[in-house]
Amino acid sequence: MLIPPAVIEEIKFRNDIESVVSAYVNLKPAGSNLIGLCPFHSEKTPSFTVFKNTQTCYCFGCGSGGDVVTFIMKMENLDYVSALEFLAKRVGITIPRNSNDEQRQVRSTRILEMNKSAAKFFHSCLISESGKEALEYLKKRKFSPALIKHFGIGFAPNSFDALYKHLKSQGFTDKEMISGFLCKMSQKTNRPFDLFRNRVIIPIIDTKGNVIAFGGRVLDDSLPKYLNSSDTPVFKKSKNLFALNYARRDCADRIILCEGYMDVIALHGAGFSNAVATLGTAITPEQARIMEKYTKSVVIAYDSDEAGQRAADKAFKLLGEVGLDVKILKMTGAKDPDEYIKKFGPERFKRLLDESKTHFDYKFESILSKHDVSQTPEKLKALSQVTDVIANVASAVEREIYIAKVSEKLDVTKDNLKHDVDKKIRQQIKEKQKNESRKIMLESAGFGDRINPDYAKNVRAASAEESILSIILTYPELLKKVKDGTAELCADDFFTAFGKKIFEKSIELYSDDISFDYGLLGSEFTPDEMGRITAIVLKRNKLSQNGEQELYDCIKVLKSEKEKQTASLTDIINARRNKQ
Repeated sequence: MLIPPAVIEEIKFRNDIESVVSAYVNLKPAGSNLIGLCPFHSEKTPSFTVFKNTQTCYCFGCGSGGDVVTFIMKMENLDYVSALEFLAKRVGITIPRNSNDEQRQVRSTRILEMNKSAAKFFHSCLISESGKEALEYLKKRKFSPALIKHFGIGFAPNSFDALYKHLKSQGFTDKEMISGFLCKMSQKTNRPFDLFRNRVIIPIIDTKGNVIAFGGRVLDDSLPKYLNSSDTPVFKKSKNLFALNYARRDCADRIILCEGYMDVIALHGAGFSNAVATLGTAITPEQARIMEKYTKSVVIAYDSDEAGQRAADKAFKLLGEVGLDVKILKMTGAKDPDEYIKKFGPERFKRLLDESKTHFDYKFESILSKHDVSQTPEKLKALSQVTDVIANVASAVEREIYIAKVSEKLDVTKDNLKHDVDKKIRQQIKEKQKNESRKIMLESAGFGDRINPDYAKNVRAASAEESILSIILTYPELLKKVKDGTAELCADDFFTAFGKKIFEKSIELYSDDISFDYGLLGSEFTPDEMGRITAIVLKRNKLSQNGEQELYDCIKVLKSEKEKQTASLTDIINARRNKQ
């Protein structure tokens, strides 16, 4: 382990889990525990629980969980050591370093330095002779020199290895360039080549001012239109927003959420410095939570085409679930914000923002535009679609307001409309319960288990394993008995590879010198795996209080199942031999 266990123990002791989690989740008391909406998946009913007595957390909805280190690993997208460093810095603890720590730190630092060097190279190419066509393209889009400089826009030459040669001259290695998604190894020539070629380049800068990635746009209609950096050691596209480094200063009241870089740059150029965009993907729950930290409301300004509006529906759902006031921009006469501003000017766009509609109003108007409600069949179709929309609204008060609005507009009684909405809600609940029951049945049988795929092969053995692990991870004194041989159990007795690994690592980490804490397993397991381990530990609450006797009983079951498996395998082998 890179950091001594005693230091890890001190870091965790000083970082009370309630204090840490409260910075991300609004927690409320629930008996001796605390609950809140899970930060790792979208939900309307709190299922994320913080256990103060064990300094752990667990979501009974998505299975995320662990100790304070695991929480920070998943929340901040950090590895185990980086999460410990994050928490140590939070409470003023200095971690002793060794050479491995320094090498790992250098890697991230080197990629950030390399990205900065690449950004400067791209910008110098834009203002050189090779970037003449790209500069003309940006001028046509009305991007001023000041705006180009502000965003550090550049150009990747149409060359096999121009960037590679530049970075090589700066001392960066092939491995660093490939790891940072700037170059890729050619199978034909067996040497790196530039990934970004003949494209306008937009640097992605985080809120600390680091260049963490790049987006590249073609100058013509060739495909792919955009090429975006893949995830790297310093960049996770699902957890960053383009231009947030600028927008965070002016977005306390409102963020304008766009689909692409160019729309955002155009909006900033027109004075709307609170615009941001996702990074080549649909909006993620993590990005919704990031916005919630900076603003009270979001106006979705996606393209007016069908794909854009489908994306807007998803964005509205995710943003609403984190408590943001969400509205949608309805643009007529232009396909996106950039085109609208060029056609009608910033002032008219400002009025459009102020007149942006709620999701319901937007959907209702869209439905009415597609149906001639003066005709009974079309009116019935419109009513069916609008009741679907209302049925998906969580607030009963909101539903009542929308029902009144539709009742007046389409000349139907509120009672009948409410009856249809309630019927659809009941259907949704029934379908949800059916799906959940099916999911529970499959999960209880181990099917679809990504963490422990061996579970379904022998549910009885796997269940006995989990009971054993829950006991020894809860009571280290019993783990000691297993380690010294008092309890007859070894790694080969385990049926699943996941259970075996937990057992082996627990034995390895156990020491008489320090109190054992299963959170130490975080250095060997992923955050998702730690969530499963936390669930296994929570099983202890459902077992009898006689932990030692329970342990021996479960060991018997596990050994019995292993013997059956061995005997069955022997029978199969003998049967095949007899046939031959």
